[in-house]
Amino acid sequence: MKKYQKWTLGILGILLVVIIVFAAMFWSSITILMGTEELRGTTDTIPEVTSAEEEPLVIGDADWISWQGVNGDNRAEVTGIKKDWSGGLKKLWEVNYLCQENSSATWSAPVIRGNRLIVCGRDSENDLVFCLNTKDGSLLWLGSYAAEANASHGSGPRATPYIDNDRVYTYGRSGDLVCWSLLDGEEPWTTNVSFEGGEAPQWGFASSPLVQGDIVIVQGGGSARTVAYDKITGKVLWKSGNGIAGYAAITNIDIDGNPVILSFHGKGLAAIDPKNGNELWNVPWETSFDVNATTPITNGERVFITSGYKTGGVMLKTSLTGAEPLWQNKTIASQHSDSFFIGGFLYGYSGDSSQNKGSFKCVDPESGAEIWTSNDIGWGTCVFADEHLLCMDIKGNLFLVKPDPENFIKKSEFRSALGDVKGPVWTKPVLANERLYLRFKQRLICYNIVQ
Repeated sequence: MKKYQKWTLGILGILLVVIIVFAAMFWSSITILMGTEELRGTTDTIPEVTSAEEEPLVIGDADWISWQGVNGDNRAEVTGIKKDWSGGLKKLWEVNYLCQENSSATWSAPVIRGNRLIVCGRDSENDLVFCLNTKDGSLLWLGSYAAEANASHGSGPRATPYIDNDRVYTYGRSGDLVCWSLLDGEEPWTTNVSFEGGEAPQWGFASSPLVQGDIVIVQGGGSARTVAYDKITGKVLWKSGNGIAGYAAITNIDIDGNPVILSFHGKGLAAIDPKNGNELWNVPWETSFDVNATTPITNGERVFITSGYKTGGVMLKTSLTGAEPLWQNKTIASQHSDSFFIGGFLYGYSGDSSQNKGSFKCVDPESGAEIWTSNDIGWGTCVFADEHLLCMDIKGNLFLVKPDPENFIKKSEFRSALGDVKGPVWTKPVLANERLYLRFKQRLICYNIVQ
C-alpha cells in the first residue's frame, strides 16, 4: 500500500471515530428532540360535553390557579401528602384526547379552581381549551379558536392559563389572548398581541400571563415587549419596551412596599410599574437563541434569574431605581426549570432539557457557592408542597425530595408515572385539593396524593 493511501485511511479512520464519539455523546439529545412533536400511542376522540350548568362553580381549599400557583411562588397549599410511593399512587382518572393531530404537542400545564380544571390542547387548525370536572375528568365545556402555528416542538400552546375568580385567561403560541367564563366557556373578549405590534419569538409565545389587580399582562415582543390589558374589557392599558419576547412567565415582586412587574424578556430582565407600564430598570441578560425561559424567583427584594446553554445565573439586589448583581456564576444554569428559595437556601435543576442528565443542586444564596449536587433524579421540573419537592424528570419518573442543606435526600420515587412516553416530559407536576395532575401531550392523569 502506498504511503498516501495509508495516510488517507488513517484520516478516514480518525474521522469515523470522531463521528461515533459525537453520536454517542449527543444521541440521547437527538432522540429526545425528535420526539417533541409526535404523539405517543393512540389518541381518543374528544367526548361529548356534559352540562356545565349542573356543576356550580366551587372554590377549593388548595387551588392551583396559575403557572406559579395561588401565591405566585410555585408552592402548593396541599398538606398531608403521601410520602411512601413504594406501592405507587392511586389513579383516579385519565383523559387521552387533549392533542388531536400528530404534530399538535402541547406543553401548557393545567390550572384548577375547585371542581374545574382548565387545560389547553390542539388539533390541526385550532387551539383548544378544555374544562374538566376534577371529580371524574368529565368534559364540562370545550373552547376553541383558529390559530396558525408551526410544528417546531409541537404546535399547541406552551403558556399556562391564569384563573381569576370566575374568569380564565389563556395565551396561545400565536399570540392569542382569550378571556373565558370559567363557568360555561363563554368568551367575553379575545385579542392578539400582533394588533399592538407584538412579534413572536423563534419558538412561539410561551410566557404565561399574570393577573395583577385589574389588568392581565403578557409578553408580546416587538413594540409590545410587555403589554397590559384591562382584564374585564380586553382594552390595552399600556405597553412597555421594545424587542424580543422571552419565554419565562410574567411575575411580580414588592420593592419598598410597591408592586413591581418582572418581565424576563429575550434580552434581559425588566422591572415595570404596573400602574402605567413605565420601565423602572432593565438588566441585560443575553443567552444563546435569546432563550430566557425560567421564571425569576424572589426572596424579599432579591431576584434570581437563570438561563440554560451554560449561561448560568445571577442574584440581584433590587430597588425602585435599579438592580445590583450580588454574584454571578454557572452553578445553576437552568434552561426552563424554575428554582426555589427554601429555608434560606437556593435549590434547583441545572442543565438543558434535551437530555435527562442534569444536576439537582443546593446553593448558598448569599455567595452563590454550591453546597451539594446530585445526579440521581435526571433533569426535570418541580413543585413544592408539604415541605417537600415533587420533581418530574423528562422520562416521566416522579421523585419526592426533602430539601436539606446538608445533603440530597430522596424520600421516594414513582417510576413511569405517566406510562409509556416518547420524547421529553416538559410539563411540570401540579398539585391541587389533595390531587396530583401529570400531563404529557394528549394525556392527563389525576392521582390521589394524600395519605
